[in-house]
Amino acid sequence: MTQPIDLRVLELLAARLCHDLIGPVAAIGNGVELLAEEEPDFVREAVALIEESARKANRRLQFYRFAYGFSGGDLTGPPPHQLASALFADSGVAGEYREAVRALPLEWQRLACNMMLIGGEALSRGGRLVVDAGVVGPELEGAGAGAGPSAQIRAALTLATPLAELTSRNVGAYFTGLVAADLGCRIVVDREPGSFRLGLAAAGAAAE
Repeated sequence: MTQPIDLRVLELLAARLCHDLIGPVAAIGNGVELLAEEEPDFVREAVALIEESARKANRRLQFYRFAYGFSGGDLTGPPPHQLASALFADSGVAGEYREAVRALPLEWQRLACNMMLIGGEALSRGGRLVVDAGVVGPELEGAGAGAGPSAQIRAALTLATPLAELTSRNVGAYFTGLVAADLGCRIVVDREPGSFRLGLAAAGAAAE
């Protein structure tokens, strides 16, 4: 990313990452404590807890490394569509990463992954996400209960949120808007009851 990022954005992203990872890491610690128990049932329970928590932490770390840390060059780790699939594996959200998106350059797939992350957060009660390739770049369709991305998230996606008003809840959306801007476009949000869409428009195109 060539566009400079304010220190506040970095601080809030770090806080968000720590928040998302502390749960599975803490669960690993709890599992280790259970291993000290002598009862076989406790040991089996501890091993299962450690295995699942370690998998969850690993999936999130690999996804975040690409979504937040990829800066060009060769890909390290699984391809983006596998990262996205793993991220939603244990959630109530079904994610579809279509072949046309897989053919896009990695910089655009990074944007697609960030869009999926925002879409998944908007489907707190479960639903379906489909990311496909549009005219400008990746486009995301979301369907499920609820009103879709909140007004605060929509403002952050379009970079309309002042830096002083960013929080750990909307900084991911703001970062997604920065990724889009770095690719010469801006995010357009459409929504209606039960569904929403995150599309792209050229940075200089007039807003609808």
